[in-house]
Amino acid sequence: MTSLDSYRRLFGLVGPTYVAVAFVARIPLAMAQIGTLLLVAQETGSYGAGGATAGALAVANALGSPVAGSLADRLGQRPVVLLQSSVGAVGLVGVVVGATQGAPLPLLLVVAALAGLALPQVGPLARVRWRPVTRGEEHQHRLVATAFSYEGAADEASFVLGPALVGLVAALVSPAGALLVAATMLAVFGTLFALHRTAPPGAGRVDTSTTGPLVTGAVLVLLAAQFFLGTLFGSIQTGTTVLATAEGVAGAAGLLHALLGVGSASAAIVYASLPDRFRLADRLVVAAVALLVLSAPLLLVDGLLGVALVTLALGFAVAPYMVTTFTLAERVVPLARVGTAMTLLAGATGLGYAAGSAVAGRLADAARAGDLPGALADVGGHTAAYVVTVTATACATVLAVLARRALVRAAEASEADTTRWDGAEAPDPSVAPVA
Repeated sequence: MTSLDSYRRLFGLVGPTYVAVAFVARIPLAMAQIGTLLLVAQETGSYGAGGATAGALAVANALGSPVAGSLADRLGQRPVVLLQSSVGAVGLVGVVVGATQGAPLPLLLVVAALAGLALPQVGPLARVRWRPVTRGEEHQHRLVATAFSYEGAADEASFVLGPALVGLVAALVSPAGALLVAATMLAVFGTLFALHRTAPPGAGRVDTSTTGPLVTGAVLVLLAAQFFLGTLFGSIQTGTTVLATAEGVAGAAGLLHALLGVGSASAAIVYASLPDRFRLADRLVVAAVALLVLSAPLLLVDGLLGVALVTLALGFAVAPYMVTTFTLAERVVPLARVGTAMTLLAGATGLGYAAGSAVAGRLADAARAGDLPGALADVGGHTAAYVVTVTATACATVLAVLARRALVRAAEASEADTTRWDGAEAPDPSVAPVA
């Protein structure tokens, strides 16, 4: 079954309406973080305040998403996502009101955190739907793998359009207007996603004595991997915002950051064509090394064109890295806990974003004030922020190399459990393990 045949079958099973709804419903989250960063930085004049507020939203989302994922596993996605969509939309409006009315920073942090707590992680929840949708299909193993590649592409495309839409609305109207657009999209398309027929019912309370633990050594590795990727996202957004503002085109920050997803979305689509003999653990190592190599030039660029070119190239490594971590997680956790696992990974990404955004913002402010020590004393604010980006990719590389054998063993143990494949095509152990 070719990749093209797999995509045709997947979209035929769910219909074009679902594909559109599930894609648009994830864009508000991509808009919320950078929209909050731009809005608060503009209203307060501090990148540190903007990064901290965006970080508060991201941290709360990271903490709330696994709880929501666990509830969705137990109660079903429909009631959980319906509530999140409405409360999250109201929360984003609250951020706009607080920022534009001059609310003190502590209050802004609380409001942003409450908004982030409610925002649904549509991408991870959409991944959970594919195994039930493909149940009984002849080539379910291939279809699920292709579905995860598509979801990676959809996530990346949303992080292209989200920042780009923020940049466009911020340039034409204001950053506040961009967050209001995000709130409206969430209220409408989040609700449609929740009500779609593909929403899986809840499995009730999970008996961990029969399913096995959720958080294993392999899962901890994958959580750390996504944390470093989130750190990359947060720090590169901050660095690009600093540079774009210095150049007098603050609204271009969203457009520049969107380039990260252009190559990434393309790479995610092609990812489904990789042969099974290319083990997932090896893919993670290769993708991590590519992140490090392609991010390093950020320390040398000093203009918008240079950042644009480096960011575009870096995107080609992002999707393979992220798709691999999510695919490994789906393989190694109990089936009844997949929703929780997917949102845990998303939460780890959010925590990384918060850390990257906050640290990069502080370094940028310190660089502008001339307070950085040693070798960083003479760098610009954007370069100081990009130091966090490159450090994150270096950590991701070390982790992938050191954890490779453990991931191989975890995935091989999972493939030995034939109950994971609903009477369809299980992986052929005579070919090669996919870890």
